[in-house]
Parts: sequence; structure tokens; C-alpha cells
Amino acid sequence: MNYAQLLLPDFSLILCGYLVCRFTALNRTVWLQVESLTYYFLFPVLLFHSIVKSPLDLGAASSLIAAGVALGLLGIGMAYALPHLPWLGRHIDRREHAASAQVAFRFNSFIALALADRLAGPAGLLLIAVLIGVCVPIFNVAAIWPMARHAQRGFARELLRNPLILATASGLLANVLGLRIPFWLEPAVGRIGAASLALGLMAAGAGMQFGPLARAKALATAVLAIRHFLLPLVALLLSRVFALSPVQSTVLLAFSALPTASSCYVLVAKMGYDGAFTAGLVSLSTLLGMLSLPFALWLIT
Repeated sequence: MNYAQLLLPDFSLILCGYLVCRFTALNRTVWLQVESLTYYFLFPVLLFHSIVKSPLDLGAASSLIAAGVALGLLGIGMAYALPHLPWLGRHIDRREHAASAQVAFRFNSFIALALADRLAGPAGLLLIAVLIGVCVPIFNVAAIWPMARHAQRGFARELLRNPLILATASGLLANVLGLRIPFWLEPAVGRIGAASLALGLMAAGAGMQFGPLARAKALATAVLAIRHFLLPLVALLLSRVFALSPVQSTVLLAFSALPTASSCYVLVAKMGYDGAFTAGLVSLSTLLGMLSLPFALWLIT
């Protein structure tokens, strides 16, 4: 399978968002509102619908969940070990690291859902939705914790108000209880989900900027190497250790190589740090995803 060609439509939308934001009247101010609409409404509807529409066998998905959590914890460990490495630590500013370490383990949920549907259909979409629901709370805690002393609000409250967590938790509860969306509402909900994927990918492109990366090259190289090279290798090992099915392995490997979350720089700014460097990391990570995703999927062929 030509994975680069398979991923082209999604990355074309990212490029489209970048060009529209830079060269038309639909500038960054417009796209900030698009991000909010997608994050707080369209995307949670897609998550809820993805989980509710198909019966979920948690027993069958338990191996993938365990592998995904293990992958995330190892990514967090590698990210926060960087300042303590003797050959690298002296080149890393600790405050800059506290803000940008999250880039190494967080992921872009918009791209995750778009790719899962393209790679593995409804089954893949359901599995990635479960992974998102399990990993988002863990990753958010790991991202917020080192910056917590500068936070204006407690991170526990922020986690409980996270729309992705609320949508996933309510979707899982509805699935377990056997509840389904009424058939007459399905078309509208499906169109909301489709809109969230397209707008989310374009918003990721609209937010790209690269200038600030030059001021901390060692840190940028390290966190992006974890995100786009080391984590896919770890995911391959975990897929063997947990004896995942082909579909589960595909989902885990794609999950391991995703671009980092576009909201990283928003969180950094909210916590009182300079978000420009993190925004540059997010932008470069989005581009590197065009290489790391085909690489990760090639590993299981």
C-alpha cells in the first residue's frame, strides 16, 4: 500500500489551511475561531458518535489500550529525561523544556481521526477514539504538571472541563448502556463529524510558524526525534509484546507517529510561558508527520 499517497488528501488540507491563512483575508484571527468551534463542538460530536455507533468490546480492545498507555508513558519519560542526559542537558534551558516537553508525547487528535478512518474504516475510527479518550487525560496531566506553578487555574478543574474527555466518557457510558443515536439524527451528526475533520486539518495548517525554532535547536531536535522517530519504534515493539491484531497494530503505529497537538502552544501561553517556540515546534511537527506516518506504517508491512 502506498501510504504517502493515502495520506496526501489530509496533508493537502493542512497545506490549504496554511495558504488560505497567509494569503487571503481569512487570517489567523478567523482561524482561532474555527479552532474553538472544532475543539469545543464539532470534534466532541465526532468522538461521541464514533464510540456510540458501534458496539465496543472492551475486552478485545484492552490490549490496544494497554499498549497505547505504555507508549504514552514511555514518551513522557523520554521527554522529561532530556535535561538529565549528560551530553544534552547542558544545552537545554529548563524553563523552555518545561513548556515544550509536551510536544514529544501529545498528538493531533484531528489528524488521528482522519487517518484512522482512512486506514482502517469504522473499526479504526472506534479504536482511535478509545485511545484518545484514555490518553488525553494522562497526557494533559503530564503536560500541565511542570508548568503548574504558573497556572492561573488548577489543572484538575481544567481536565474535568476538557471537551474531549467529556465526549469520550459520555460516549463510552452510552455504549456500555446500549444507547444509540436515533436513525433520523444520524445524517446530521455524520455531517458534523465530516466537517470537524476537514476544518481541524485546515486549522492545523493555518497555525504553522517556524521562525522561533532557531533559538533552541538542541531541544527542538530532541523532542521532535522522540515524537517522530523513537515512538514509532517503541510502538512496533509494543505491538509485538501485546500481540495486537493487524488493525490494532495499524492504529497504534499511526497513533505513535502523529504530529503533536496544535493546542500545545495555547496551553503554554495560558500557563504564563512564551508560546512562540512551542508554536514553531508544532508547525515543524506537522510537516514531519508527512514523513513519520509513512515510516511508522511501513514498519508493520
